Amino acid sequence: MDGIYKEIDQKLVILSNERIADGVYKMTLEGHTSLITAPGQFINIKIPGFYLRRPISICDYDASGLTIIYKVVGNGTKDLSSMKAGESLMCLMGLGNGFDVSAMGDDVLLVGGGVGTPPMYGLAKKLLAMGKAVTVVLGFNSYSDVFYTSEFEELETSVKDGSMELRVATVDGSVGTAGFVTNCLEGTEDITDYAACGPIPMLKALYGYFEGKAPGQLSFEERMGCGFGACVGCSIKTKSGFKKVCKDGPVFFSSDIIF
Repeated sequence: MDGIYKEIDQKLVILSNERIADGVYKMTLEGHTSLITAPGQFINIKIPGFYLRRPISICDYDASGLTIIYKVVGNGTKDLSSMKAGESLMCLMGLGNGFDVSAMGDDVLLVGGGVGTPPMYGLAKKLLAMGKAVTVVLGFNSYSDVFYTSEFEELETSVKDGSMELRVATVDGSVGTAGFVTNCLEGTEDITDYAACGPIPMLKALYGYFEGKAPGQLSFEERMGCGFGACVGCSIKTKSGFKKVCKDGPVFFSSDIIF
C-alpha cells in the first residue's frame, strides 16, 4: 500500500526527541510540509523494524518542519523514543481532514485530554492569528502527566489580536482544578463553538454538555492500520453511516456523531 502513496510519503529528519512528561515525548522534524493544510491533521510514521505505521497527530508546523508529541504505549513508540537527532523517518503527510476553522465563530473553546492536547496547540495558534477569542482547557491524570502548559502560557502572553485563557484540570487535583475537563467549563456558556481531542468518555461528556448550546468539532483517537482508508479498521458509526476516522476524520462535527 505504501507504494501507491509515494507522492505523500516524505522523508523527515529528526532535530530533537525529548521526554517531556511520564512516557510522553516531543519530537521536532525538519522537512517538506506543504501537504499539511489544517490543524488537527496527522502523519503516519514508518518506524524501522515494524510493518504497520504509527499515526501521530501534528502539534505544530511551519514551512521548514513540524512538531509531534507522542506517548510510549508499545514497542513501536518505544523504539521511536530512542531515536536521535540526525536520524530520518518516512512519513505519510497531511493525512485526515483537520479542524475546519472557517466554520468557527469568534469565541471558541478548545479541550485537550492527555495526548489529545497537541493538536489543540496548533489550532489555538491558528484561531488566535485570525483574531478569535480562545479558551483552552487541558486535562490530565496527575502532575507527572502534565505537559505543554508552559507553551500554551507563552502563547497566551504573546496574543496580540485575539484573547486567550488557559485552564488545567488533573484528576487527582495535583495541578489546577481537581477533576475532569468538565469541571473547568464555568463561564463557557456563551462560546460560539468548541473543538476537542481526547478519549471517547471525554468527547461524550462534552457532547452532552454542549448539545443544543454550541456546535462542536471532535477529533477521535482510533487504532489505524493504514492511515488513508484502505483497511477500514478505524470505522465509526455516524448519523450519515459508517465513516473512517483516518480518511473522513479524524475530526467530525458533533451534529454527525452517534455516542
